[in-house]
Amino acid sequence: MQRVTDLGQKERGRIWHRKPSASAGDGVIVNVVHNVVGYPSKIIRFLHVAFDTAGEAFLAGDHQGNIYVFDLSRNSFKLVQRTGQACTALAYNLRRNTEYLVALADYSVKCFDTETKELVSWMKGHESTVSSISVDGSGRYAITTSVDTAQLWDLDTFQRKRKLNVNSSVGIQKVYFLPLSNTILSCFKDDSVFAWESDTLHCKYQLPVLDESRIHYKSFAVTRDGRVLVAGGKSNFLHLWCLTTRQLQRIIQMPPKVRTIRHLEFLPDTFDGGSSQVIGVLSQDGIMRFINIQTCKLLFDIGSLDNGISTATVSPNGRYIAAVLEDGSLTIYSVRALSQEINKPPPPLVKIVADREKTEDSKNGSVPSGLKMRVTSGKVERPRRGKSAGREVQARILKPSGTILEDKENMLPAGLNKKRLRALLKEFGEYPEKYRMFIWRSLLQLPENHAAFSSLTDKGTHPAYLGIHEKYPIKSRKLLRILQRVLSAMAHWSTIFSEVSYLPLLAFPFVKLFQNNQLIGFEVVATIIVNWCQHWFEYFPNPPINLLGMIENILAHHDKELLQHLVNYNITSQSYAWPLLETLFSEVLTRTEWLKLFDNIFSNHPSFLLMAVAAYLICSRAPLLHCNIKEDLENFFHHRNNLDLEAVIKEAYHLMDTTPEDVHPKCMLDDFVPLTKGQYPIFNKYPEFIINYQTQERERIWREELKYLKERQLAHELQAESVRRQAENAAWYRQQELLQEAEEQRRRILHEEEQKLVEQRVRLAAVNRELKIKELQVLDAAQRRFLKHQQEQQKSELRRLDDEIDRKIALRDKETAALIQDIEVRNMELEMQKRIFEQQLAKEQEATSRGVKGQLGINWIKGDIEEQEFKNQLEMDQHPDVEEYKNTIGELAGTNQLSNNEDWQAQMLNKQREYSLDRKKSQGELARLASESKEKEVKLLDMMKELEDKQWAEVAQPQVYQQRKGDGAAWRRQLLPDGVNEGMELGDHTHRNSHDPYVRLYDSRTKGLTKRERDLLLGSGDQKHASLCLNDMSLDSSIQLSLDRGRMDLERKERELMTGVRELRQKLATRARQRYSTNSLTDSTT
Repeated sequence: MQRVTDLGQKERGRIWHRKPSASAGDGVIVNVVHNVVGYPSKIIRFLHVAFDTAGEAFLAGDHQGNIYVFDLSRNSFKLVQRTGQACTALAYNLRRNTEYLVALADYSVKCFDTETKELVSWMKGHESTVSSISVDGSGRYAITTSVDTAQLWDLDTFQRKRKLNVNSSVGIQKVYFLPLSNTILSCFKDDSVFAWESDTLHCKYQLPVLDESRIHYKSFAVTRDGRVLVAGGKSNFLHLWCLTTRQLQRIIQMPPKVRTIRHLEFLPDTFDGGSSQVIGVLSQDGIMRFINIQTCKLLFDIGSLDNGISTATVSPNGRYIAAVLEDGSLTIYSVRALSQEINKPPPPLVKIVADREKTEDSKNGSVPSGLKMRVTSGKVERPRRGKSAGREVQARILKPSGTILEDKENMLPAGLNKKRLRALLKEFGEYPEKYRMFIWRSLLQLPENHAAFSSLTDKGTHPAYLGIHEKYPIKSRKLLRILQRVLSAMAHWSTIFSEVSYLPLLAFPFVKLFQNNQLIGFEVVATIIVNWCQHWFEYFPNPPINLLGMIENILAHHDKELLQHLVNYNITSQSYAWPLLETLFSEVLTRTEWLKLFDNIFSNHPSFLLMAVAAYLICSRAPLLHCNIKEDLENFFHHRNNLDLEAVIKEAYHLMDTTPEDVHPKCMLDDFVPLTKGQYPIFNKYPEFIINYQTQERERIWREELKYLKERQLAHELQAESVRRQAENAAWYRQQELLQEAEEQRRRILHEEEQKLVEQRVRLAAVNRELKIKELQVLDAAQRRFLKHQQEQQKSELRRLDDEIDRKIALRDKETAALIQDIEVRNMELEMQKRIFEQQLAKEQEATSRGVKGQLGINWIKGDIEEQEFKNQLEMDQHPDVEEYKNTIGELAGTNQLSNNEDWQAQMLNKQREYSLDRKKSQGELARLASESKEKEVKLLDMMKELEDKQWAEVAQPQVYQQRKGDGAAWRRQLLPDGVNEGMELGDHTHRNSHDPYVRLYDSRTKGLTKRERDLLLGSGDQKHASLCLNDMSLDSSIQLSLDRGRMDLERKERELMTGVRELRQKLATRARQRYSTNSLTDSTT
C-alpha cells in the first residue's frame, strides 16, 4: 500500500512511520506532499531534487524557497533553509558533505551549510535563470549554466574562473563535467556538442552535427565511465554517441506515444563497471520509461498520465528514484521493487539427456524441464506374439499410467512443477516475494490473449462503471482508471459482471497488484471467477446459497458450538461467510497476509477457498463466542482482527483432509480449468432471464428515471422561476418601500440641512462682517504704515539725491577747477610757444635783413665796378678801337646784368603770385572749416542753453535758479574762450553773422598785425617804383614767407585748442544729461 507523508509545518520528522515495503507493481516507497496548513487542497509544489554522493540522502526545493534534506537511511527529514524565492537548480555532491549549491530565481547561486544553516557564499554573474549546476568528481569546481552563458566556479574560494558567452541566437542547452575525466561537455541549441579541457579550456573535439537527422537536443545523459553520451529532443529518437570514437553509435526509437524527450537519467548498477545499460527516458506524457540500450527492451516505467512526472533523479548507488510529480508532490521509488520482474531466475544450466522415447515425449510436451530431473524405474513389458514375432524386439522402459497422469497434472508452464511448489509452500508457508507473481502466473496458466483483451478494452468504458469513482473514491487516479478499464472489460466479456455489485471489491486487490500489466490483472480475475467462484451466480442477485450452505455444513461438522452460537443470535452464513467471500479476505487481512493466503489458494483445489472461510471462523471462535451483540458479530467480518494467519491456513488444510466426502465441497466443485488461449471462454453460468429482466428493468427504470429527472428538472426550473419571480416581486416591493422610506428620510434630512444651512449662513454673514471690518482695519493700518514707510523712503531718497547732487556739484567744481588749471597751463604753453615763435621770427628777420644787406652791398660793389668800367669806357672813347671794344663789352655786360635782374624779378613775382594763390586757397578752406565748427558750437551752445533753462525752470526757488544760472554763466565764461562768450552774449546777432565767418576770422587774425603786414596780406603794396623796389620786394617776400610759416603754426595750435574745447563741451553735455535724468527720477519718486 502506498504511504503518504505530509510535511505541513513540521521542520523535522520521520519520512515514514512503518517500515516501507515497495510493491512490485508501482515500486513506490513513499509519497511526500507539502500541504498548506488550513488549506488541504493547496499544495506547496516541489521543483527540484538532488542526491548526495552516497545516494542515501537528497535535497528537495519547493517554489517558496524551502530546502529540505531527506535522509532515507535514517528515515528523517529536516528543513535546512528558507531562501524566500523559488529554486531553479540544486547540487549536493560538493567536496564538503554538509554544503550544497542552490540557484535562485534572482539569477544568483548561493552555497549553504546543512548543519549550521548559514550562508557560505553568494555567487552572482548570471543575467538569466540558472538551469543546471554541474560539480566535477573532486567537488572542487562547479559549472552553472543559463541560456546565454556558462560560468566555471572555484568552490574553495567561490571565485569565478572562466565565463563562456555565446550568441543569443544559438543559446546553451547544458554544460557539465564528464565523469572520471577533466573534460567539460557543452551542448548548444543548434545540436553542436564540444568537449573542453577543464584546466586550460582548450577545445578537445567536436561531435559531428547530423543535418539529415536533427532532433533538436533538449536533454543529455552520460554513463558513469564517461564513454557513452545519450541525447534526446523533440522526437522519439535517442542518439547514442561513443565519446571514445566520437561517432554516432546507435539510434534508438522510442514507442509512438513518445513525441518529446524531456529528461534522461542512467540507472547505475553495482556490477556494470560504470557502463550503465539501463536509461530512464522521461517523455512529454509524464511517464518515465526505463529501457536497455543494448537490447532496446522496455523494462519498466513509472508515473501516470493523470499525474505525470515533472523531473526525476536517480541516486548514485542505483537504489532509489526521486521524482517530482506534476501536482507538486515528491515520490520515492525503489529500483529493486521495480526491477524484480527483470531479475527472474536464469534458465537451467543443467540439461538431462533423455532416451528416444523421452525425447519424443518431450516433443509432445509431456516431459517437464527443470533444473534437476529424477529418473524413475519401470517394468519391462514383453511384446505379444503374433505378427510382430519376426520383428526385432526392443526393450522399452514404461512408467505406470497413474504416475504419468500425475506428472502431467503437476506440470506447469515455464518449467515449474506444481507438486514441488506445494512442497516449497508447505516448507516456508509462502512463495518468495521476488518470484511470487511469476509463480502465480504459472499456477493460473494465464493464456495472455492480447488480441482478445484489446478487443474488450477497445469497446470503452462500460456504462455500469462510469460512476465508479463516486462509489469507490480511490486516491490514485491511475489505479482508479485501471480498475475501471478491467471491470469494463469484464462487463463486456459477460453481461452479468455489469450487474454484480461486489465485483470491484473482488477485483481491486488483483488490479492493484498487477496495475502495470492490465492484461494479467484481467486474466487473474477472470480465472478466479471461472474456478474459485463456481456456482456463485446461480441464485443471482442473491448470494450463492448453496455454497454458503456448504460452509455451514462444514462448520456444523467441525464446530457445532460456534454454529449454534451464531444461530442463537440470528447470524446467518450471509453475515459471516459471504463478506469474506465477496471481498476475498481483503477487508480482514493485511497485504502480506492476503498474499500468503492466496499462495495457498492458488496452489490447491478451488474448494480450498471455502475451507479457508470455515477455518477463519473456527480460528476466531473465541472472540465470536464472547460476542453477544448482533451488530458486533456482523462488524467482526468487515474489519481486521488479531488472528494468526498461519493457524488459519493450517486449519484449512486440516479441514481439507478431515472433512467427509458428503460434506466436502470438492464433490460439488470442479477441478481447476485455465482460460483458453486465443479467445476467452463463454461465461453463462448465471440465470440469464434474471439478468435480462434486470437489464430491461434497469433500462426501463433508467428511462423512467431520465423522464422523471427531466420532469423534475422542468418542475425545478418552473419552481425556481416562480420563486425567482416571487423573490423579484418581493424585492421590488421591498425596494419601493425602502425607496419611499429613503425618500422621506432624505426629505427630512434635507429640511434639517436647509435649516442648518440658513443658520450657518446667518452666522457666516456675521462672521463675514466681522472679517470685513477687521480686514478694513488691517488694510487701513497697513496703508498708513505703507504711507509712512513711503514717506520715510522718499525722504531718505531725497536725502540721498541731495547728497548725490552735492557730491556731483563738488565733483563738478573739482573737475572745473582742474580744467581751468589745464586751460591756464595750456594758455601759458601757447604764450611761451608764441614768444619762442616770435624770437625765431625775429632771428629769421635779422638773418633775412643781413642777407639783403649783403646782397645790396654786392650790388653796390657791382655798381661801383660798373661805374668804374663805365668811366674806363668813357676814357677809352678817346681811343676808337679800344674804346669800341670796351663799349661792346660793357653793353654786353649791362645787357646780361639787366636780363639777369629782370629774370630774377620775374621769378620772384611768379613765386609771390603762386604763394598768394595757395594762401588764398588755404585761407578759404580754413574759413569753411571755421564756419562749420562755429555752426556746431552754436548748436551745442543752444542745446546746452535750452537744457539749463529747462532744468532751472523746474527748480521751485527762483533765487536758487538765478544763483545757479549766474554760477553756470560764470563757469561758462571761465571755461570757454573770449570769442565764444562774446558770441553767446551777442545771441541772435552772432547767429545772423555766423554765415560770414571768414570776415570775423580775418578781423580776429589781423587785429594784432602792423599796417605793413595788413597791407601785404591785402595785396596793397606800393608798385609805383618797380625798378627801384627789387630789393624791397625781396625783403617783403622773405618777411611774408616767415610770417606765413608762423601763421600756419598758429592755425594748427588753434585747431588743437578747438578740438579740446569740443571734447570739453561733450563732457559737459554728458553730465547735463545725467543730471537731467537724476532730476527726472527725483520728480517721479516725489
